[in-house]
Amino acid sequence: MQEHNGAILIVDDDEDILVAVKLLLKRHFDTVITCNDPEDIPVLLAAHTFDAILLDMNFGPGESSGEQGFHWLSKIVEIDPQAVVIMITAHGGVNVAVEAMKRGATDFVAKPWQNEKLVATLNTSVKLRRSRSEAEKLKKTNRALAAVASAPAQPILGNSPAIAEVLSVIQRTAPTDANVLILGENGTGKELVARELHRLSNRAGEVFMSVDMGAVTESLFESELFGHKKGAFTDAREDRVGRLQAAEGGTLFLDEIGNLPLHLQAKLLTVLEQRQVVPVGSDRPVPIEVRVIAATNMPMEKLKDETVFRQDLLFRLNTVEVHVPPLRDRRQDIPEIARHYADLYCKKYDKEAKGFSPQAMDGIVNADWPGNVRALRHAIERAVILSESGDFSPSDFALDASTAPQAASFEGEASDQSAPADLNLERLEKTAISGALKKHRFNISHAAKELGITRAALYRRMEKHGL
Repeated sequence: MQEHNGAILIVDDDEDILVAVKLLLKRHFDTVITCNDPEDIPVLLAAHTFDAILLDMNFGPGESSGEQGFHWLSKIVEIDPQAVVIMITAHGGVNVAVEAMKRGATDFVAKPWQNEKLVATLNTSVKLRRSRSEAEKLKKTNRALAAVASAPAQPILGNSPAIAEVLSVIQRTAPTDANVLILGENGTGKELVARELHRLSNRAGEVFMSVDMGAVTESLFESELFGHKKGAFTDAREDRVGRLQAAEGGTLFLDEIGNLPLHLQAKLLTVLEQRQVVPVGSDRPVPIEVRVIAATNMPMEKLKDETVFRQDLLFRLNTVEVHVPPLRDRRQDIPEIARHYADLYCKKYDKEAKGFSPQAMDGIVNADWPGNVRALRHAIERAVILSESGDFSPSDFALDASTAPQAASFEGEASDQSAPADLNLERLEKTAISGALKKHRFNISHAAKELGITRAALYRRMEKHGL
């Protein structure tokens, strides 16, 4: 019975050795190929994939320096960097073995050898080769997945001066490893900016890991970011790698960083300063090498309040600041954005492409869009689904109080809804959500808290009502 399936190449100028080794090994491995002329090695490597190669150190009568073996070892490694090569010679010695290892050999056996030891060495070598192949395959797969996951879901659209400044900062900052803090209202596209920074960086081939800090509960913060060991707490049934370790070599995007409580900010700061994490339940630190990009909708004035945000963490995060402008400050970009999403959703829902009537486009451009690009996108998706006209008309976009320009300040603004004339539940829900969003300047966490629902539930209802 075969111990291992595998392919073995034996290179030796002694025909008796080749015959004896082949007879021994063919009982243990699927394929055993012999070669008495090392000049044939490149052809054999091109035609076969070998799990292990037995290579003689000397070829020809009187040769004992081992230089020929070293020469062909280098050739093999050059052709196949993952090759597992075992050197064989009658003139063994520690110095020769060390030199062979330096040049890429995996092991060394001396003539005459014990059959059991040779088979065991080859079994181990076959396992090593397969481990190397699997590791290389996994590495390539991870790179491909990282490239797909890191690719921007959509481009950063527009050519207004405001967005041009953002793109300029991205171009200058991306090639560095500087930490970046992205500031902007909800819906302005802060994650798009983070992904573009990653795409243009030297880490583009590695993973882009996004963490919504506002959605991570305090009790799971350390486990989520730093990982945990099996048995560290009740539900820790196996070891888990934290997000910081999972982003090794790539970019870690900390979204909604302003929502992180002060005591957790201290833990994050310690990790960023020491560049290492200690998984929950472990006492052994694990080094990390990641680039950190953070984002928040909290204005800088509030971030500078030490009762809200640790100033030492702020200094650590904002080596470079990127201010993403609200849609109302880049109105000239709205037609391009609107057409992009109209085309996107027409294809998604298998609808014929539509244009915008002048009145519809004028209404979109002049609306305030407090939810920014996200709100505009949802409005267009709704219009694509419900519109029955040839071109989009103003009525397709429900340009009501949720999107129309507001004369009053957002601060504390709320309509008098103490005795609503309209008791339709759907419309009441939309009005309540719209009012909460405007009152809290579209801070999702605060609005969700006031409404008594989760952030995820609020996002679903915003999408439902096109807010």
